[in-house]
Amino acid sequence: MRIVVHGQQAFGKAVLEALLGRGDDVVAVYVAPDRPGGKPDPLKEAGLAAGLPVFQPASYVDTAVHDDFRALAPDLQVMAFVTLVVPKPFLDIPSHGTIQYHPSLLPRHRGRSAINWPIIMGETQTGLSIFWPDDGLDTGDVLLQRTTPIGPDDTLGSVYFDRLFPMGVEALCEAVGLVKSGAAPHRKQDETMATYEGPCERANARVDWGKPWRQIHDLVRGCDPAPAAWTTFGDQALQVFGSQPLPARDLAGLGGVPGEVVEVEGGPEGGVTVACADGQIRVARVRPAGGGKLAAGEWAAGAGLTAGARLT
Repeated sequence: MRIVVHGQQAFGKAVLEALLGRGDDVVAVYVAPDRPGGKPDPLKEAGLAAGLPVFQPASYVDTAVHDDFRALAPDLQVMAFVTLVVPKPFLDIPSHGTIQYHPSLLPRHRGRSAINWPIIMGETQTGLSIFWPDDGLDTGDVLLQRTTPIGPDDTLGSVYFDRLFPMGVEALCEAVGLVKSGAAPHRKQDETMATYEGPCERANARVDWGKPWRQIHDLVRGCDPAPAAWTTFGDQALQVFGSQPLPARDLAGLGGVPGEVVEVEGGPEGGVTVACADGQIRVARVRPAGGGKLAAGEWAAGAGLTAGARLT
């Protein structure tokens, strides 16, 4: 079966190498266009190293792009981390169609920030879907799914890199095997269960210290490492990482008004503890604007932040 791998970055590279490693007949690679001044895409480099033709169209509506794809006589297109819009006529060119990876349990969490939002919303489980894409946004029939728990201290980084990344490579390889055998299912998504969230961007990531500790902790986790939760000290934006919730046991134990710094621990491992609506949040690491990530207490010493100051 003639396979085309379509994707980008480390995940696309890992999928290509896994398919080649087990002897699948990969005949070409499609990659996002190069960014001016950017580093070469890892998938592109892996495709060239394997001696495969690499295509990088800026759009998939041009009939010439379709003709080039059709000339490859593909049987299956495997989409691993694709961000450009690919119309259905292009998806339908391979004789067995196209399969795609999505890092959520469809129809839940459609959209490009499908890993961030379950964590931000405090959910305890997520997963991945391999599906047959159509003209909708993550609306095609599901081929297979895998689940994974979200622990109370998991972050976007730990859920993706530790689990959804390796699980996704394995699931795509399994899906290719099912397509080869003619046993790949097409299960309709239940539209009554569907959710869609827009991209998780900087505007979504601002910390409101007047909210409960659980919501703040989940926001920090779900935005770590990107887009990174943030607050302000004076007129300076400050990204925050490594939150530790300290719930109040009773109203008398709240300690400080929301946003007030109640404790600063110095040293390279020191943190900053901030009051919120129903307790406190200890922040372990920060990244000030224009700087690198460092221990929150170490930054506080240099910035002149002490107990009683306010983060807004």
